Amino acid sequence: MKRIMTLAAVLLAVSCAQNKPKKALVLYYSQNGTTKVVAYAIAQALDADVEEVVAVNPYDGDFGATIARWREELEKGVKAEIEPVKADIGAYDVIFLGYPIWGGIYAPPVETLLNTIDLTGKKVVPFCTFGSGGLDSSTKALQEKLPGVEILPGYGVRAARVDAIPAEVDRFLKESGFIAGEYSKPAPFGEAHAVSEEESAIFDAAVGEYPMIHAKAAEVAARNVEGGVEYFFTANNVDNPGSIKVYVLVEDGKAPVFTQVLR
Repeated sequence: MKRIMTLAAVLLAVSCAQNKPKKALVLYYSQNGTTKVVAYAIAQALDADVEEVVAVNPYDGDFGATIARWREELEKGVKAEIEPVKADIGAYDVIFLGYPIWGGIYAPPVETLLNTIDLTGKKVVPFCTFGSGGLDSSTKALQEKLPGVEILPGYGVRAARVDAIPAEVDRFLKESGFIAGEYSKPAPFGEAHAVSEEESAIFDAAVGEYPMIHAKAAEVAARNVEGGVEYFFTANNVDNPGSIKVYVLVEDGKAPVFTQVLR
């Protein structure tokens, strides 16, 4: 019995750090400082080198002004200029690449970065910050942009959940095998079913007044996680056809929050 319990603990709770890089660089662009918080959490955990991608003409306005400028530059074909990267990219095995999500993809300075450095043969781990989502879409864009590069599963976090970054980064690095340590592996989601009134209320409370989500929950699957319950909702858009997928976390004693939207 003791041997069985020990084996179960190893299978469910321990990361063996098999992916621990020989030498890692955390390379990131941060418009307002949130992505920087993630970058330094990763760098500290891995004892990795870190460098910021600096825009020659900074995007230093508020969110509305930044997005308006981005759209105007996109229409005019203006490319963001960046300061030359100082790090010797060739000296690293793994590149942790960080960025904020604009329009479902990495911010323009990162596009310029990818056009100016050679990541062939590297392992790239994306990490991003966003208002509602974009890890999946930006990872797909990276895979298309960098066909000769191995893109590993990444980490994304809403800017509104900056307090969750230290614990989530620690867990992500352990789950991905970059650092050793114990963690509680969540069970798979249960079978999806039509939402109950209670579950619909959880969804509504989580999305709240967020301006980019106008949807009503239709189906949900749930699972127990450390310290609470995680829900995976399918919701139908109110203003236009189609549906979205929304992850919602309800920690013990706390109000529901959505953690990511898949569009």
